[in-house]
Formats: sequence, structure tokens, C-alpha cells
Amino acid sequence: MAADSEPDSEVFEITDFTTASEWERFISKIEEVLNDWKLIGISSGKPLEKGVYTTGVWEEKSDEISFADFKFSVTHHYLVQEPGDRDGREEGVEDALPLPMQDLLCMNNDFPPRAHCLVRWYGLREFVVIAPAANNDAVLSESKCNLLLSSVSIALGNTGCQVPLFVQIHQKWRRMYVGECQGPGVRTDFEMVHLRKVPSQYTHLSGLLDVFKSKIGCPLTPLPPVSMAIRLTYVLQDWQQYFWPQQPPDIDALVGGEVGGLEFGKLPFGACEDPISELHLATTWPHLTEGVIVDNDVYSDLDPIQAPQWSVRVRKADNPQCLLGDFLNEFFKLCRRKESTDEILGRSAFEEDGKEVADITHALSKLTEPAPVPIHKLSVTNMVHSAKKKIRKHRGVDESPLNNEVLNTILLFLFPDAVDKLAEGYESRASSSAGSNPPPENEDYNLFSQFKSAPSDSLTYKLALCLCMINFYHGGVKGVAHLWQEFVLEMRYRWENNYLIPGLANGPPDLRCCLLHQKLQMLNCCIERKKARDEGKRGSVSDRSPGGSSGDTGKGADHSGDYLKETDKEVGKSWESWSDSEEEFFECLSDTEDLKGNGQDNGKKGAKEGSKEPVNLKPEGRLHPHGKLTLLHPGEPLYIPITQEPAPMTEDLLEEQSEVLAKLGTSAEGAHLRARMQSACLLSDMESFKAANPGCCLEDFVRWYSPRDYIEEEVVDEKGNVVIKGELSARMKIPSNMWVEAWETAKPVPARRQKRLFDDTREAEKVLHYLAVQKPADLARHLLPCIIHAAVLKVKEEEVLEDISSVKKIIKQIISHSSKVLRFPNPEDKKLEEIIAQIMSVEAIIARARSLKAKFGVEKCESEEEKEDLQRFVNCLLEQPEVSVLGAGRGPAGSVIHKLFVNAQRISAVPPLDEELRRSGSADERRLNTGSMSDFPPPTGREIILRTTVPRPAPYSKPLPQRMYSVLTKEDFRLAGAFSADTTFF
Repeated sequence: MAADSEPDSEVFEITDFTTASEWERFISKIEEVLNDWKLIGISSGKPLEKGVYTTGVWEEKSDEISFADFKFSVTHHYLVQEPGDRDGREEGVEDALPLPMQDLLCMNNDFPPRAHCLVRWYGLREFVVIAPAANNDAVLSESKCNLLLSSVSIALGNTGCQVPLFVQIHQKWRRMYVGECQGPGVRTDFEMVHLRKVPSQYTHLSGLLDVFKSKIGCPLTPLPPVSMAIRLTYVLQDWQQYFWPQQPPDIDALVGGEVGGLEFGKLPFGACEDPISELHLATTWPHLTEGVIVDNDVYSDLDPIQAPQWSVRVRKADNPQCLLGDFLNEFFKLCRRKESTDEILGRSAFEEDGKEVADITHALSKLTEPAPVPIHKLSVTNMVHSAKKKIRKHRGVDESPLNNEVLNTILLFLFPDAVDKLAEGYESRASSSAGSNPPPENEDYNLFSQFKSAPSDSLTYKLALCLCMINFYHGGVKGVAHLWQEFVLEMRYRWENNYLIPGLANGPPDLRCCLLHQKLQMLNCCIERKKARDEGKRGSVSDRSPGGSSGDTGKGADHSGDYLKETDKEVGKSWESWSDSEEEFFECLSDTEDLKGNGQDNGKKGAKEGSKEPVNLKPEGRLHPHGKLTLLHPGEPLYIPITQEPAPMTEDLLEEQSEVLAKLGTSAEGAHLRARMQSACLLSDMESFKAANPGCCLEDFVRWYSPRDYIEEEVVDEKGNVVIKGELSARMKIPSNMWVEAWETAKPVPARRQKRLFDDTREAEKVLHYLAVQKPADLARHLLPCIIHAAVLKVKEEEVLEDISSVKKIIKQIISHSSKVLRFPNPEDKKLEEIIAQIMSVEAIIARARSLKAKFGVEKCESEEEKEDLQRFVNCLLEQPEVSVLGAGRGPAGSVIHKLFVNAQRISAVPPLDEELRRSGSADERRLNTGSMSDFPPPTGREIILRTTVPRPAPYSKPLPQRMYSVLTKEDFRLAGAFSADTTFF
């Protein structure tokens, strides 16, 4: 008893025998979910319209419940109905059947082409499924199945829910469901049979009717008539007799310029295999009454030609191989390669041979020898002659990734100006061909600015297409590396020989394009400026007439080469000896040249040739008078100077410059240095202005350069007259102002004598180096936007021929998606793959359309009306899961389908015997064989729905709907029955 006195022992253990069991908790969870989803009470709605199961929207809600530690998912599937539907039923009809029971008898939506299997089997618009949550879990034992059914039954009874509840049993792939639906005084049981082997007595209608009647067990005699809906499905697989319209590409024809269907600069399109694998014809008898038709094991009235309804669906080939998709994928794979061009082609490919290296002792003497500048003939063979020679020394011609014919074809395509003409004749062509044609202002052309690619008539775009084709057909990554080497050599050749690059718009780099395109434009700017200098130099040596190209052109300061054309040349000094490598590079001229260059501008103010005049007496580098403004102090007209154009910049240079400026920090020194760097162009313009307007002041410059910074106001002077007085703005008067400092340090130097703002030699070498170090992967990254751009244009072009509305929508999505992804410098691989997949899906749809058009003979139709009908039918086949055939077997589409089946049957009927054996049979025998052959093969699938309304289980019970669905295929037999019973009078 000592233990009792301890305080710990005061706690009593109470066992509550009323605690709910796991089963009861499971039932209450089901009820809870039904309550949450508001599935309690009378279900109401309008009778279903025809086809609503296919056209309407199906939705589902899910939740998870558990029985002990076994998890189930509960899913509510329902057809979205108009808001008025649910409250549409009048309150007065108390004994009305629950809505699901009415749906069992509705014939408007038999055999929906795309729906949940329970919708197809039972015709329900709303139901709840309880299934094991994990995919590999299954309810296999009979006792567990009965326990779940009991739970469902109790939950329905407790809540008054009229929505059918199903439980999934057996493995998921078997799609076995049992379920129940309860209403006031009525109950429907949903039962199922699933067999692999079909009992012979159930392969026809009469056997199934026997099963249905015995299952109902109706006590009435005679039995009320059973209504039937029958569908037989025939599959057409043998399309071989129908020519597939896509020709395989002729790769051999690419050699020697005859590129046939695969021209360089055009992407291929279409499927290599038939994208339609099967045609399924469903012949339907929607409303038959028992006794009208005979179908037993001996004879059948079910002739597909006589069926009142035909519908067709096509089975698409899984991922058909398509040319455009393959091209894109292979090119995209290049982006992931790691090798450099040297590694791919072999490091020694461009090294000098031993003899040439040994000859280096004579290098200096060779340099000092006078040699005339050779004028080359520009031809494809000359372009890369020396490089090819070096390649051949290290590997045989046959080993070269690209053979000469293909390479020459590509180079002629990329550089159409490279013909065997003298350089003079070529130059006039090149200058006109480089971007002189205005770009077409249409939506497709301007896609490049959305995709950040390049215009579709540009060299970059053509290069992308050539590399894409070489990657696919001519040596893969090695071929790409080889062409790129040749391309870079060609760029250097053009730079060194002053040949403009064709296929690039004039002017500074277009920042809307890809970086590679900008780099090529930058190189063109350099070539243009160098060419202007060289031509001017040659002109000043050969002819000294003031009217030559060396004179001041006066065309306006907006031309990128004006200040160079005005920079006239030093007598007797060879242009080649001018050093481009110095940072401080002045294009200094003799006084005589200065006078010659300014003769047109200053009106020959009597300056003596060869003598130095004070700088303020001799204006230099004038473009033209301003027209309105005069200088404040001398009162002479204000002249607009010839100024240097600001240096063109590519986006990476702009970024680099902004980074440098940002790194200078916010200190006073940093800010000052930043301002000095940014004012290089301003200083140049000030020097030009001072040279053109001797005696000018800062106010004069500001009035021309930044008019808003010169404030004028009317004031009354001492004599009482109103005069206009002007002064600099407040920001110009800040102490140590950058403008004031720059003005003080600026000397009167015309543009031609200033240090170049744009050092074309250095910039060109930077571009050439940038091009030379690009790996094939970098190249593919740069050019991928161009390839996607080209693919979109190709798809659009092909779609116009077919006119498929769904494809138009997808193309719009591709364009908007691509413009978001490609705008950034390094788009994610996953997003790029999505774009390529979208393009491939469009290609597959168009290929399917063409395949169907060929098979249905759309183009061969004689009457225009029939052609339109067939075209509409083909378009529907692409966009809808199942298409009804107008006129069934007797309509235009129906007769084509009939012929397809007949031809397929004829081919399959020819036995695969030797020719001799085939000939041996008599003509009569052959006629007998073909005569007995049916137009259609045996049906692949048989679906039958049997319905009736009978009182169950007693003669005096309420008449209730009974339904049985049967499907029979080669390896599958299923019966799905819904049998209703009266729970009040039984």
C-alpha cells in the first residue's frame, strides 16, 4: 500500500471503447472531401447536347486521404457547365432520377473520341474516383475491394451525395473500376469484366444481348425492347501504294553548283518518313432496336458501307524524322562542342613549311626592296590560294573536310562579287552592292531585330545557313571549322586589299543584330575608311587636280568617310610607309596641300602658297556657312566645320567602355578622368570649329553645338533701345567646367590634322583576331538566332501553301517566345530547345497535312467544290481528334476512304509466292479468290452499348435505366455494366 501514497500513482488510464476505428475515420474523410467539394444533395442539370463531351471543357480536382497508412487520391472529374445549369431544375420534381442515371440513357454522346474511359463506358458527366495514390500500389484482394465499396456506400448514404463514386482496383494499366451511385430510393451498381481472351459466344451482338438480359434478370415478359448503339473500327495501315510526297534530298547534286532541292541559303523542309502511320475508320449505327439487325456467329448485317455514320481519326507517327528539325538539332549540338578550330583541323595546318622558315635571313632585304603594289584578280581560287597550299602540304587534298567543288560553291554564294575581273571593275560593283538596296520593309524581314539575328539578305545570315548545311551534310564540325578558316582568310584578304565585304548595310554596326554581324560591319567601316585614305593618296600622287577625290566634298558631315576624303595627301611620300601602329597618329599635310584642300571653302583669301600664315588669319576645314549665325566679336559669318565622325562601336566595345568608366569611381580625380575620356569627341569638334572660324569664342561654339546652353534675352540698353543679350547657361559657368577646360586646351586644328578618333587599322586587327579565335561552338552560339530566324521564315513560307489556322497560332507563339529568349546574350539551352521543339512540331503538322492531301487526292479533284470539301476534311483531321465524314461511305471523302481500303485489301490478298506459282493457278480460280474478298478487313475494334429501362428487382419496382458497354479488340475484352435497382420496393 506504500505505493498508493506516492503522488505519481494518482493518474488513471482511461480506455475509451467509443474511439473511431481506422475504417470509420476513412469513411469520415471521404464525407469531408465530398462536403468540401459541395457534392452533397440533389444533382441537377440540363439534358446533354450532342457532342458536348468532345467540345466542352473537362476539369478535375484532387485531394489525398489515407486508410491507416495506405494513401488514396480522390479525384473529381466533371464537365464544366453553365452557371444556370446547376440550379436549373425545379424543386417540384422530387421523384426525379439522379442526373447520372439519366446520363446512362442519353444517346447524344456515345463513343466520345477524347474523354476519360469512364465517360466513354458509362456516359457520365461527373464522377469521383478513389485510387491508390502511388502508381505501383494496387488493391488486389477481394476483401479489400469489398471494404472500399462498403466505405463508398456508407459515405454516399450519410451525405446524400448523388455523384457516382468509383474505386480503382487491380493494377493501374487494367483500368478496372467498381462503383456506386445513390439517389432517393434508387441505387446503381457499376461493375466490370476485363479479359485477355474473348469467349467465342461474346464476339457478336446476340451473345452480348443474352448476357445483358440475364444480368438484368427482369421478371417481366415480354421484356421491354433493348436499344443498341454499335461502332466497328477498321484500321488502314498499308499506305505503301500511295506515293509519299517528300523526296529524300539528293546529296550528290550539291557538288558542282547544281544544288537541286537543297540550295545553299535555303533550309530543307518536310518529313523523311510518312508522318501518318494509320487511318482509323469508325462506322457507327447510333440507334438500333433489338430485332432490327442480325449479328451472330454465322451471319452479320453490319456492313460498314451501309453504316449511317462514318468518322475518321489518324494516328500520327511518333516523332517522325523531319529535315528542318534535324538541321536545327544538329546545329544546336555544335553549341556544346569544346574543341577549337585548330584542334579540329590540326595545329600544323597553317604553319610555314621548313624551307620557308629557313629563308627568314632574306626577310629584311625583301622588306627593303621596292615593289609595285600588285593589283590582284579577285577570284574564289585566289582568295585562299596560299592557305590551301599550306593545308595541302600537311594533309592530302582528299583528307580536307570540304572538297573544292563544295567549298567554291559556298564561297561564290557568300561572295557573289568574287569574279575574275580586274580590281577596278570590281570596286565599282562592290561599293554599290554593299547595302545600297533599301531593305524590304515587311514584317518577316524585320524579324531580325526581334530575334537579334541578322537581316535575311545579309552575309551573316547566308553564312549561318551554309554552316548549318555543311554541319549536316559535309563533314560536321570539321567541315564547319574548315569553312570558318576560309571565311576568316577571306576577311583578312579583303581588309588588306581594300575590298568591301558584300551583304552588309552601310554605316556603323547595327546593335539590333547579333555580335558577329556587328563585327563584320565594323570591319567594313574600317575597310571603307582605309580605302578612302588609300584612294585619296593614290589620287594625290597620280593626278593633282583640285576636282579629284581628294578635294573637300562638301556632302555633309553625316558621311562616315568625309573627313578622310578631305584629308589630302603629302607629295612624293609612298602611302605604305605611313605607320599605322603609332597611338598618336596625325595625318599631317604640307601647306600646299592645305591650300588646295581649302580652296573651295575659304574663297582663296590670298594666302601665299608654301608660306606659313598665322593660324587665326587662315580658316581651315570649312564645310559651309551656317546661314543664320555670325561670330559674336568679329561679326563674320559662322562656318560649320568638317568634323570627325565618332568612332563606330559594337555592343561588346560599348559594354567594355562603360565598365572602364564605372571603375573610375566617384572620386574627384576619377570623375575628372571620366569626363576627359568622354570629351575626346568634343575636343576634336572644338579644334575643327576653331580652325574653321578664326577669332571665335566659346559662346560661338556653344551656339552651334548646344544651342540650349546659350540663353538669349531682350534688355534695354543705356540709349533705351531693346537689344538681345546672350550668355552661357548656368551649367557652362560652373568653375572648372569641362567645356571651358576643353576650349582652353583646344588648338585650331582641322579634322584632317587631328589624331583619329577611330583608328581603323587597330580596330580591324581586333575584329580579325576576334574572328580567328572563335571556336565552332562560339560560332554556332552567335549564329543560332539567324538559324532560328531562317527556320521561322521557312515554316511561314510553307504554311502559306497549306493555310492551317492552328499552325498560324503556333508560329505567332514561336516568334513571341524567341524574341524574349534570344534578346539576351547567353540564352539557356533549355529555352532554346523549347523553341526548336516548337518549330519541329509545326513542321510535323505541315508534313501531315501534305501526306493527307496526297492520300486523299485533294489536288486531283476535278470539281472545285469537291476539292474544297476534301481540303476542309483534311484540315479537320489535323486539328480534331475525330472527324465525321459527310455522307458517310457515299460522300467525297467516304468514297476516297473506301478506295483506300479496297486497294489495301487487294495488296494484302496477293500471296507472297514466286511468280511461277502465281501464274500456275487458272484464271477462274483467281477470279474466285478475288471475288470472295471483302472491301474491308475484319474490324479491329467492336464497341456496343445496350440500354433499356426495366423495373428491378421486382415486377412492381420502379422502372430504372440499365446499361452495358462492351469493347472487343484483338487482345482485350471488356464489359462495363451499370445496373440500377429500386431500394424501396424490392
